[in-house]
Amino acid sequence: MIKITFPDGSVREYNEGVTGLQIAESISSRLAQEVLACGVNGEIYDLGRPINEDAEFVLYKWEDEQGKHAFWHTSAHLLAEALQELYPGIQFGIGPAIENGFYYDVDPGETTIKEADLPIIEAKMAELVAKKEAVIRESISKTDALNKFGDRGETYKCELISELEDGHITTYTQGAFTDLCRGPHLMTTAPIKAIKLMSVAGAYWRGHEDRKMMTRIYGITFPKKKMLDEYLVMVEEAKKRDHRKIGKEMDLFMFSDTVGKGLPMWLPKGTALRLRLQEFLRRIQARYDYQEVITPPIGNKLLYITSGHYAKYGKDSFQPIHTPEEGEEYFLKPMNCPHHCMIYKNSPRSYKDLPLRLAEFGTVCRYEQSGELHGLTRVRSFTQDDAHIFCRPDQVKDEFLRVMDIISIVFRSMDFANVEAQISLRDKVNREKYIGSDENWERAEQSIIEACAEKGLTARIEYGEAAFYGPKLDFMVKDAIGRRWQLGTIQVDYNLPERFELEYTGADNQKHRPVMIHRAPFGSMERFVAVLIEHTAGKFPLWLTPEQVAILPISEKFNDYAQEVKKFLKQYDIRAIVDERNEKIGRKIRDNELKRIPYMLIVGEKEAENREVSVRKQGEGDKGTMKFEEFAKILNEEVQNMINKW
Repeated sequence: MIKITFPDGSVREYNEGVTGLQIAESISSRLAQEVLACGVNGEIYDLGRPINEDAEFVLYKWEDEQGKHAFWHTSAHLLAEALQELYPGIQFGIGPAIENGFYYDVDPGETTIKEADLPIIEAKMAELVAKKEAVIRESISKTDALNKFGDRGETYKCELISELEDGHITTYTQGAFTDLCRGPHLMTTAPIKAIKLMSVAGAYWRGHEDRKMMTRIYGITFPKKKMLDEYLVMVEEAKKRDHRKIGKEMDLFMFSDTVGKGLPMWLPKGTALRLRLQEFLRRIQARYDYQEVITPPIGNKLLYITSGHYAKYGKDSFQPIHTPEEGEEYFLKPMNCPHHCMIYKNSPRSYKDLPLRLAEFGTVCRYEQSGELHGLTRVRSFTQDDAHIFCRPDQVKDEFLRVMDIISIVFRSMDFANVEAQISLRDKVNREKYIGSDENWERAEQSIIEACAEKGLTARIEYGEAAFYGPKLDFMVKDAIGRRWQLGTIQVDYNLPERFELEYTGADNQKHRPVMIHRAPFGSMERFVAVLIEHTAGKFPLWLTPEQVAILPISEKFNDYAQEVKKFLKQYDIRAIVDERNEKIGRKIRDNELKRIPYMLIVGEKEAENREVSVRKQGEGDKGTMKFEEFAKILNEEVQNMINKW
């Protein structure tokens, strides 16, 4: 018998070799119909996979991310099975589940797969689903795997197999299709009720630009057609909210291949918006006793060797900068934390000096493959709202709680009401990718778990998602149309202080190591602005928006009065523009509504005579006529009421 421990702490005994499906059936037949996968000691299992030891156990349904992962992973294999039937001789690369659906990278040889072919592939997938094929997992030796896939001419699969360790190789088979795969999968294809292939793109094999260009087919599936219909409506809304489209319309930022791919440039309106965000966070940080620093945009290679970043990320960074001095190498700064460690080390520190909170809006550079670049959300140069807190071990939990408070303020101020949290811990088995002692890791992980419990924050635990130097708490927000974005993060780090030999003198007059907390409420300015654009559809909060007021003269003879109003509003720090185009007032109103400007002031003969403005508010229409002094007071009170809440 083995003991199965459920999430509520209850324990049941089952025969060794019991499956997740059998455990679900022992609880309820309805539950057994709904579950898609299960978790066994932190690893996701197929429901038909035997469990042979005592385990912490959880069942995953469609509502769970892990359930969707198994569903979409099986759907990727279903796509490959359809392609195998439609395109004999096609070769397969990889086909993972992703955040929304799945994709498969394939090499169709001389054939070209186009967008117009997707309905035919969808129909074949639906035909295969109707067969309700079982999905069978099999362990296979490395030799047998190489022979099996080699005999089929699967060069990409053989390349992957050659890098795997013998004894840990599995395949999954459904119908006539067999794939090299770790899983997990559904037990059959039957639950897949709605299929949509979204697009065809090119992708270099394994992300390397010097490798073969594969054909990547993206798709998504659901257990109900209604879910697919709702998703497609959301996709259309997302296109309207695309930050790249809105950013261009609002003149916020730009890219230029001449400057370089993935290197955003902020235009005047976008710069002003970004600086207001930074000033907003500066005010909050001042209340929490942060000190701001500035560090250089490059660092000596030795700095990153010491920190451990070079060993982990050196090959994926921009290539080193060689100076005229022999053997001297620098890197574009990929992160701010090593520089902050050196600032800490600059002066002797006492226990009375801690916690020391160093903040920086620090620009960093990381080399992303060109195929991975995407607007402001995936760039090669970005600015982090970074801070590092150096504290005593007994201060870690309190400091962690204070950072959680700051992140809560930021999210509430931007109207991100739906926030989820994830505690990212080490992999339970593979510890090779982490640095530092088990003791320090356990202390760091426990501090995060206790802080979440104290705040009453429900956070799911994910094993294997920690940074290489420490565990972290990540915050995911849902935007106005239900998409999840990872934004703020807090990380506890016992390792960098060790590697940089940071010290403070304790009350016992002995030397001690501080603990380091990394935090970034926005994450990066670029990504945060992108998410905010898509969340608000460009209709920013009044205090933040680039242009608060558009003044619309009815005809050219009132342009001077409009300029006078603008000049007056400027004295009240109100950002206004005048639309002096020779257009009818109805056209001006429509155009400025499309620019997402919160207020419009219409001025004509009557308004000029009475020293008034006719006020329209975005989304609310006509608000009546008033003196422009009164309007300025109303607008500033609205802004102050927003800001004072935080």
